Amino acid sequence: MSTLLADTIRKTGGTAGVDIRVKNTSVYESDGGTSVTQNLVQSLGKSWINWNGTSTVAVRDSLNHSSLTDNGTGDYTLTVASAMSNVGYCRSGMCGLASNSQECISQCEHSTAATTTAARYVTAYVNTGMEDVNYGGVLLHGDLA
Repeated sequence: MSTLLADTIRKTGGTAGVDIRVKNTSVYESDGGTSVTQNLVQSLGKSWINWNGTSTVAVRDSLNHSSLTDNGTGDYTLTVASAMSNVGYCRSGMCGLASNSQECISQCEHSTAATTTAARYVTAYVNTGMEDVNYGGVLLHGDLA
């Protein structure tokens, strides 16, 4: 087996990092030195968003999100730009309020079914109910359409 050592990989006739492709059945070397076949594309996060949900809702940064809708106190709809392939994608999130030391609870809203392009998300604090948060974040894992 050969080993390739390089500081920069370029497409023939291209510039650094342009159009380099990794197949779904790529083989990588694990920490123990064992070769493992893994679908690298499936293991990547497909969408994430970080927002301030108080008074004027503002997205701080995001990947693959086209909009964030404020539906009311502690209730948000996240819309992705590139659709997921089905509604079985995984949603995980976090929330926080700078002036509140109570435990924050963030969850996908189950009464409104997720679609391949949008999911409802609610934030609340223990013993106080739904709250707008200074820090909201959601990460989506799954296959893109």
